[in-house]
Amino acid sequence: MINPIWLKTFKTLVDIGHFTQTAEQLNMTQPGVSQHIAKLEAACHYPLIKRFNKQFELTIHGKKVYQYAQKWLEEEQQLLQELGHDEPFKGKCTLGCSGTLAWLLYSPLLELQMTYPELTIELEATPNERIYEQVHKGAIDIGLVTKPPSTKYFDSQIVGVESLVFVVPSTYDRHLPLTELLPRLGVVRHPDLEHYFHAYLSHSNDPQLAKLDLTSIPSKSYINQVHQVLLPVAKGIGFSVVPKCCVSLFSEQDKLAVLPVTEEIQEPLYLVTKRHAPLAKRYELVVETIQSVLNSCNLLSKNHQEANHV
Repeated sequence: MINPIWLKTFKTLVDIGHFTQTAEQLNMTQPGVSQHIAKLEAACHYPLIKRFNKQFELTIHGKKVYQYAQKWLEEEQQLLQELGHDEPFKGKCTLGCSGTLAWLLYSPLLELQMTYPELTIELEATPNERIYEQVHKGAIDIGLVTKPPSTKYFDSQIVGVESLVFVVPSTYDRHLPLTELLPRLGVVRHPDLEHYFHAYLSHSNDPQLAKLDLTSIPSKSYINQVHQVLLPVAKGIGFSVVPKCCVSLFSEQDKLAVLPVTEEIQEPLYLVTKRHAPLAKRYELVVETIQSVLNSCNLLSKNHQEANHV
């Protein structure tokens, strides 16, 4: 490996053309300059200068090393300048979230990118555990999860809530107990179903729901696109558990019914980052956009719920 100090001495010598003046410029002795040049030549395994009458000329190898030194110092200067600038509207933003949130967030984040073309948005829809893994490894900078993060590895803030609902066809038999109704309907599965199902049951105080075992309920369909999960339900095929905002945004809401519960089933949404790894300024816009979308979604769900009770 070439010592960068020797490279700097060599470039300065070539630029000035005199050993004594180079030593003065670098606050060194003349023998010190000569020593740096000798060490650089030894590291390169080729002579870099040819001396004559207290002057010197570059060898063909010296010219190549000088060009390399110029490029290296230019890149170093550019790096130092870039380190001093944390651009708020420029750079790559990487985040991970559930499929539901990706459905909600991707379009607003693209609008943000259209406003600030030098921003790049990379969004991955993936389960909670995968999000934690990627944030910890540095593969993504921020994640949105409903599972509380470990304070040992992650910093977090609550940016919203996710309300969960059991969704069934609007034609469901309201006289059947849930322990009979849901197994008879069967379940429409999706990547987040198991997490949503158990989260719902853990928060619900309904004794009938507490008796349900997801593994014993027949599977009617599977789709990994969350915006299509409610399509089979609307056609009378099965039930599913999804965030309430999915129902609010679904085009055929009149064909769906939400099972009544005594209270809202909500999970906090955590925005997680790697512990002791501050975010760049450009993420301020991203986080603001996320919070705005989540607030709008909660308002939409609330208005939809109130309209259904009129």
